[in-house]
Amino acid sequence: MDGLKKRLSGSVQFKLSFTLSLAIFVVAVVAGVFSFLSAFDEAHELQDDVLRQVARLMDQQRISSVPADTGARLNDTDEESRVIVQRLGDGSPSAASVDAGGTLPLQTTLTDGLHTLEIGGETFRVLVRTNAAGERIAVAQESGFRNEIARDSALRTVTPFLILVPVLLLIVADLVRKMFRPIAALSAEIDQRAEQELHPIEASHLPSEVRPFAVAINRLLGRMDRAMDTQRRFVADAAHELRSPLTAMSLQAERLAEAEMSSQARAYLVVLRQGIERGRSLLDQLLTLARAQSPTALPRSSVSLQGTCRRVLEDLMPLAEARHIDIGMEGTQDAHVWVSELDMIAMVKNLVDNAIRYTPEGGRVDLSVTTAQRCAVLHIKDNGPGIPLAERDRVFDRFYRTLGSEQTGSGLGLSIVQTIANLIGAEIRLGFSDDTKQAGLSVTVRIPVADPSQAVKTQSSPHRI
Repeated sequence: MDGLKKRLSGSVQFKLSFTLSLAIFVVAVVAGVFSFLSAFDEAHELQDDVLRQVARLMDQQRISSVPADTGARLNDTDEESRVIVQRLGDGSPSAASVDAGGTLPLQTTLTDGLHTLEIGGETFRVLVRTNAAGERIAVAQESGFRNEIARDSALRTVTPFLILVPVLLLIVADLVRKMFRPIAALSAEIDQRAEQELHPIEASHLPSEVRPFAVAINRLLGRMDRAMDTQRRFVADAAHELRSPLTAMSLQAERLAEAEMSSQARAYLVVLRQGIERGRSLLDQLLTLARAQSPTALPRSSVSLQGTCRRVLEDLMPLAEARHIDIGMEGTQDAHVWVSELDMIAMVKNLVDNAIRYTPEGGRVDLSVTTAQRCAVLHIKDNGPGIPLAERDRVFDRFYRTLGSEQTGSGLGLSIVQTIANLIGAEIRLGFSDDTKQAGLSVTVRIPVADPSQAVKTQSSPHRI
């Protein structure tokens, strides 16, 4: 009962369906009972008319009402359905029973009209009539048979209710569900949107009762879009404004390094230059994130995933060599994806840079491209510490860095990757390179291909560059 109350209070659709169904059921029960009783009474009235017509026929045709010989009872006669006709006060009662074809032991004092009498443990409907000759005639029939016919007639009247009411309840439930289908579709559309998709929803096809709600949502989306645009502009403008002083500080630090100074001052200068470089890297990441979150989509084209990976490897090869990381591509299989080339480069570069920085010196980073189910699949594996299962839901948050990490970074790399993935419709999965030891990081990126006929370009034996 508590569950029903909870559903009634929590769902307008269920409340409407339940209320309509209950109202239809109550009305159907009342109408069915009324129809049954009316048909039952009408059947009894028709049967009483039959008794009157038999009595009138006896009067008009002067047919003898003397009972037939009980010994000549017909075997195929239904004693329950037969109509008994006899004179009142005509000699002694019949020695045979009623079921055997005998007469009814009726009192001579019965008044003219219809009577319901209990005779020999059975109920009879008796019509007493005085004819033109002054004779009193009784026409009777067993009430059990009459009631059976009346019930059958009443049930045939109610049968359409019993059949059509369940069908009507199903139709009402289906109609209510279809009436709420635009609302469910609107909910699904809003739920499937990415965080950057703040364009207004189409409200013209919605019912007039729901349209004001959709208009209010559009206004809210507009305010959120303006607020997010203001935030993105602030981040981008702040990053642009900070690049100039950081560049100036970097130039001053380079000039200062040429001057003579003590070893302690030179150590401080090294720390200063590292801090300036981290600041510049953070600003570049902020600008990349602001561009990825911009509602203005960059022009898309067919981009080679193999070529993008090689270009990123060329840019990051000095960093990998400085840490003695064995990095390269495995295989020559290629796939083309329909994305912005700048977005693709930014995503791959952040993933590879993250792998290089978190892989210990002398480690290994492998890149490969495959295709599966009309998607290009990029695999990036390393033999670093990996990401614990408990932290995989948070590593894509901005400025979040894995606990216990000694690597310097902005904490924006994976956030940029996730933003670009949402923008181009890609899917990112994290796993372990070594499932047995639960070590190493395996990143799998699934991207829809530009053209299925161009998905696979070449495939040969694996090699590394």
